[in-house]
Amino acid sequence: MHIHRPSHFLLRLLAPALLLLGLGGGSTAAGTAPSSSEHFAAARQRLVDAIERDVAATADYLGTDRLDPAVAQAMRSVPREAFVPPALRDRAYRDSPLPIGEGQTISQPYIVAVMSHLAGVEAGDRVYELGTGSGYQAAVLGAMGVKVYSVEIMPELAERAAATLARLGYDNVHVRAGDGYLGWPEAAPFDAVVVTAAHPKIPEPLVEQLKVGGRLVMPVGAVHEVQQLTVLTKQPDGSLQERALLPVRFVPITGDNAR
Repeated sequence: MHIHRPSHFLLRLLAPALLLLGLGGGSTAAGTAPSSSEHFAAARQRLVDAIERDVAATADYLGTDRLDPAVAQAMRSVPREAFVPPALRDRAYRDSPLPIGEGQTISQPYIVAVMSHLAGVEAGDRVYELGTGSGYQAAVLGAMGVKVYSVEIMPELAERAAATLARLGYDNVHVRAGDGYLGWPEAAPFDAVVVTAAHPKIPEPLVEQLKVGGRLVMPVGAVHEVQQLTVLTKQPDGSLQERALLPVRFVPITGDNAR
């Protein structure tokens, strides 16, 4: 599954204060260089602080000026540097997507945080993710105590993400290769569905696998057009209450079933 490539121009319009954070910073004490783990932890904290400011700056779009504390804590705990190629780890805490191979990218942290927030889930809930990519989005949800079932259409990415997640101890995140458009029926119903690629129509199998009252978060729109990051809530009669929030640009859902 392709990972989104958001429009930096659009996001700058939405959040003028958006910062591209590096890994700078002083030592922890005079004459003492910080360890690698301390270095990344400090950069992670600065990134989350910046994301929380950007959430406040985009409150008119999101309908909230405050990130769910569980999401913020998960973002502070997940080592994004583990999900990027070694050569790019010094850029892991910039608020931007980064290439991960196979022509794909790891998602922008702001978008990961917002989609995790919009899913409206809590510890113990079950979430389906279409498009594992690097595994970073799944790790953030997993760090919230959510049981994640994620499908990636590219076998190489699925294998790599599963290995990274297992190495880091995310036992509540399950990954497999396949056509994510079809969902994960044997693990349904889900409290939420997170889709990390765009399509003009909502995948019907994912609606069927969503609990009543559950939320489906995805970019809705055609390829090469500005899509809308949209939250759809399943009603008792099976219909969807739709709320379009942010203009974004994602790559399309791929696979035979999405055509």
